[in-house]
Amino acid sequence: MDRLINPNILVNLVSRRVRQLSTGGGGMSRPLIESEKPLGAADTALEEIIQEKIDFENVKEGEG
Repeated sequence: MDRLINPNILVNLVSRRVRQLSTGGGGMSRPLIESEKPLGAADTALEEIIQEKIDFENVKEGEG
């Protein structure tokens, strides 16, 4: 995955992923990472980006 250079793209990616994580119901609403401690939706989204588990395209596709 290419590194995000534009901070606006990062903000949009995180906000879309937080929305997905907050909806519940399985699929893309489940975290794609494991953590030893509970993380909030924004922290989970950021960690998924850091670990290259998501990118703008698969978050966009996961929206209903």
